[in-house]
Amino acid sequence: MNNWTNERIIPPHGGYRKLRSYQTATLIYDLTVEFCKKYMSYKANKINTRTYDQMVQAARSGKQNIAEGNQTSGTSKKTELKLVNVARASLEELLLDYEDFLRQHGLPLWSKDDTRAHEVRALAYKSNRTNETYAGFLRKPEEAANMLICLIHQANYLLDQQIAALEKEFLEKGGFSENLYHQRKEEKKKQLAKNSFSYLKKEKEK
Repeated sequence: MNNWTNERIIPPHGGYRKLRSYQTATLIYDLTVEFCKKYMSYKANKINTRTYDQMVQAARSGKQNIAEGNQTSGTSKKTELKLVNVARASLEELLLDYEDFLRQHGLPLWSKDDTRAHEVRALAYKSNRTNETYAGFLRKPEEAANMLICLIHQANYLLDQQIAALEKEFLEKGGFSENLYHQRKEEKKKQLAKNSFSYLKKEKEK
């Protein structure tokens, strides 16, 4: 029976539902679905538009890639880092879609000092946020788009912090393959030491 070290080969991973980046990305996805139903549908625009599907897919990609990246973290930090970067890129694409919506509809983009932007940002500190937390901003297209822009900026900030931490951890501790190699190397050393001790003991008993 192998006498592996007490350190687990595959470290604890998962738990993405507790990540603030995932929680915010989930809100963005759900609220984007509501936004598109209300303001990007054929009924609302009187034209067929691919942007509806693209916005929903970009929002979904942001959420899903955070979850998938976190789930793969136990065996591949490199894959986790790649997927979190994909999530970041998807939300940046969605951000541009909301900015385009405002510009094309002649609606203003709120500055970061706008009191309404402050109201949206303050909601991030509420516990147990749900879609209902932001429902009041969905009543008008200007408020809805700007609210989601604020949320995306918050998610992107969290993802930037997450990516920086992952990069630092990868550089300092290496990935799964490197750690597995070191564990196997240490185990071989222990086995050699054990065998050597057994051999010397037998020689002494002769």
